[in-house]
Amino acid sequence: MKSFKNTLRKFKKKNLTFAYFWNEYKRFKWNLTYKFQSDYSFICRQYKKECKREIDLKNPQRFTEKLQWLKLFYRDSSMTAASDKYAVREYLNNLGYGELLNELIAVYDNVDDIDVDALPERFVLKASHGSGWNLIVKDKSTVDWKRQKRIMKSWLKQNLAWFGREWNYAGQKPRIIIEKYLEDDSGELRDFKFFCFNGEPQVLEVDELRMTNHKRLYADIDGNIFPMYDAPDMQQLKSFEIKEIHREMTKLAREISKPFPHARVDFYECNGKIYFGEITFFDSSGFIVYEPDEYDFIFGKDLKLPEPNYNLELYKKIQN
Repeated sequence: MKSFKNTLRKFKKKNLTFAYFWNEYKRFKWNLTYKFQSDYSFICRQYKKECKREIDLKNPQRFTEKLQWLKLFYRDSSMTAASDKYAVREYLNNLGYGELLNELIAVYDNVDDIDVDALPERFVLKASHGSGWNLIVKDKSTVDWKRQKRIMKSWLKQNLAWFGREWNYAGQKPRIIIEKYLEDDSGELRDFKFFCFNGEPQVLEVDELRMTNHKRLYADIDGNIFPMYDAPDMQQLKSFEIKEIHREMTKLAREISKPFPHARVDFYECNGKIYFGEITFFDSSGFIVYEPDEYDFIFGKDLKLPEPNYNLELYKKIQN
């Protein structure tokens, strides 16, 4: 199944017409599911489908179970802005970390307003309200803008809350943002993702060559690599050295994640400067299979759940 998904993903990148109709199919399917299936029912079924086991919401021990628990029983309104790729800019400025933000070239509510001629030759285009809805442009003259704009319009009609019941996306305003193109010595951008539990960074995920030959590793904050993976078809990074700039990222992740029970805070490094990537509250929507399985419990042990403040009737019912 994973091999099929990878093949499908590659085909979508090559065939923009197929990519458009695939997006529209998903929009129809998941919007319908969102309207007619409760969050609780959806999460229980999807967890069993993706993780191959029943979920324990009464006494969750796994990291993946605790992420689903947070979806159902915890709300913090600031999470909506923090996970919005445009609104987070104001959020970080208010925290005093505006210097971490990449240069914003333009923001659009309407795809038809995008003036390609006015844009630089290289840039990164993103949907502010989603995951994976982006376009890395190294030469704008090579882009099929007619088809790409049709895909962008499909992005703006979708809501990430439909796909995994990540409620924080439900109230976000869909936008297209365009930022400065960045590149490190890999020819792309290495992604440093800090999993923070109750305000303390505990796990580091490093991704490199995501566009060409994706490799990944998980490590502790000191750089000791965990003998694990979450995507068996992906190559594993074999080595990684913690440098001073990564320790600075750790400090920043600690400060940025402080208000939340769990947050994944992402950074890039380019020419010796740290850039903020994004804040994610439900990594892979919490539907992840770790190998070996023990790491689901190891990560889960570090996450202390808060008192429930939402869906309390359902919470009480599950406890009985």
